[in-house]
Amino acid sequence: MKALEEKIIREGTVLPGDVLKVGSFLNQQVDTVFLKEMAKETARLFADKPITKVLTVEASGIAFATAVAIELGVPMVFAKKHPSANVSGAQYAAPVYSFTHKTTYMISVSRDYLTPNDKVLVTDDFLANGNALKGLISIVEQAGATIAGCCAEIEKGFQGGGDELRKQGYQVESLAIVESMGDGEITFRR
Repeated sequence: MKALEEKIIREGTVLPGDVLKVGSFLNQQVDTVFLKEMAKETARLFADKPITKVLTVEASGIAFATAVAIELGVPMVFAKKHPSANVSGAQYAAPVYSFTHKTTYMISVSRDYLTPNDKVLVTDDFLANGNALKGLISIVEQAGATIAGCCAEIEKGFQGGGDELRKQGYQVESLAIVESMGDGEITFRR
């Protein structure tokens, strides 16, 4: 998505440790008009799939997943990273290592929200090593549901997570794939 690449160049900042800061429009302050355009593009990319749910992990993925779910006309489900008093009963769970936070979370979804009849689009804001998507895929598999595909707003192609998932046979679509970052320079995969 050329418009996303341009926005990353204009508003993004490369931080030490291969961190791309896009908080001004994507994951702290959200450009809702642009978010809607990203959701429309995602719906177009998966138009041939019979998706019944969109699944992400809290917190940064929720805005994108919600916009995509609205565009597709289906519910959005998010995996929680922390135990909560308002979540009880049987759950699907998987460990996920966060590249950004340098910690492992046990993400979970109530068994009430995913069924074997579901066809799930797994989404996240970033795809780096693929840990979040792999954890979400595990949860979908535990539910006996079907993976319709995977989508990220931004993929760090140089970290290989998306390519690994593609080799496993998943349809993985990223709206922008960063091929390299360094010295304030960002290049995109063509």
